Amino acid sequence: MRVHLASIAGIAGTLALALTVTHTTGAQAPNEAAAAQPAAAPYAGDHAMDHYKKPSEDVLQKQLTPLEFEVTQHAFTETPFHNAYWDNHQAGIYVDIVSGEPLFSSLDKFDSGTGWPSFTKPLEPKNITTDTDRSAFMVRTEVRSKHANSHLGHLFDDGPKPTGLRYCMNSAAMRFVPVDSLEAEGYGKYLPLFQKAAESAKPHKP
Repeated sequence: MRVHLASIAGIAGTLALALTVTHTTGAQAPNEAAAAQPAAAPYAGDHAMDHYKKPSEDVLQKQLTPLEFEVTQHAFTETPFHNAYWDNHQAGIYVDIVSGEPLFSSLDKFDSGTGWPSFTKPLEPKNITTDTDRSAFMVRTEVRSKHANSHLGHLFDDGPKPTGLRYCMNSAAMRFVPVDSLEAEGYGKYLPLFQKAAESAKPHKP
């Protein structure tokens, strides 16, 4: 398995644009066609001042696609290789599609070969909960979001170093926020992570 580190070579240019903006202003899934496209609509919940809230089921049914609803609310598993983020190499963060709580970073994303977006660790461990899942005649570790209680995917111990973990997530449970939109969408505090990665990727002068 190969860690992408979010195509760090391209982060520097994207980050520069983001900082400029800041200073100036399994089974066949339901609605499979929608699953192939990144979600463009904001999450249904509220994340003002880090206050993440899950809306009512009626609101969720109106604002989420059928696939997003089934995955987050009924622990459905989307089809591998036919989802929005399994092969996404852009720099940015992944947030809960329901509440907007930050979950994972592209800096920790790697190619697991499974067809689902995979990460070595959470961006915000406090926003992640785990529990034993005994469904489908297996014993697995289920991963959910803390505030919205959205089903995200499963955790395995076959990931790459340094953690040895593989957070195997459903694209339909998350929304991707690119680096150049972090500040505008209220996630500006994560910009330094990408700035540091871009600086580390620069060749050192002798």
